[in-house]
Amino acid sequence: MDGPQIIAATLTRPSVPDKFGNLWQYHSRSDRHSKVACWTVLFEVLQHSSVMQRHAADGKVVFGVNREMRDFRTNRTKDLDLVIARPGSSETTGRVTLSDLAVRWNISLTREQLDILESLPALIEGATGSVLVALEAKACMTAHIKALPRLFDELNSSHDTVHGENDGTIAAGFVMINAAETFISPDLNRHDLTITHPVVSEHHQPLWANRALAKVREIQRRNTRTGFGFDAVGVMMVDMRNDGGPVSVVTGDPAPPPGDSLHYEQMVRRIVHLYDTSYGGI
Repeated sequence: MDGPQIIAATLTRPSVPDKFGNLWQYHSRSDRHSKVACWTVLFEVLQHSSVMQRHAADGKVVFGVNREMRDFRTNRTKDLDLVIARPGSSETTGRVTLSDLAVRWNISLTREQLDILESLPALIEGATGSVLVALEAKACMTAHIKALPRLFDELNSSHDTVHGENDGTIAAGFVMINAAETFISPDLNRHDLTITHPVVSEHHQPLWANRALAKVREIQRRNTRTGFGFDAVGVMMVDMRNDGGPVSVVTGDPAPPPGDSLHYEQMVRRIVHLYDTSYGGI
């Protein structure tokens, strides 16, 4: 699967401006990284799910970005990064497709990947009805240990809200963990970097990346459609210094190895399997 490479190639291009004139590859107050991750996961799932392809071609499903879900039990709401849902309206004129978003979000695709995208049925962004799949994408890029409690809480609240609205919805979580030994944080560099040298943070690796991965492993997952937890969780590790240099995918230690339940491909395959077996009849 090409997903991790697509994400890394896209994030290599600095695209997030700040008020000091800097362009960042990653900024904690931007949702660019989560949008890129969600687009990529949806692209992969659509490739591998013949059922979703049929639903897209027949107009039986749409996708939504930053869709609000409401926990019926508590009335608490949360915006999920991406959902795949039954259409909430029959009107689709003027709505964008997955291919349109690839252009709008400047997704970096090879010619072969573009050919695959163009060969797939058009999946349309539209008003969403009943949610079939909900995806939350998070990143742990610097100050790992400090960030872990919030990361854990936000991920847990995601699947809890999704299943509080509909226990049958497939809840998926994606986490990008930075394994780079140094990082230039926008929060520590609130000045024009063409004038002043950047403040460079040191990461204690692989300790910090391993600690972050261990925390993600604590997040509850469910193996039935009525349990508590995520239905699928995937972790991608990157080497991103946030200095404008290339972003690379970490495939060796400390990243989850192939076959690990948190490996990116396992997440995609699990979403596809659950979708195909749960929604083939709609």
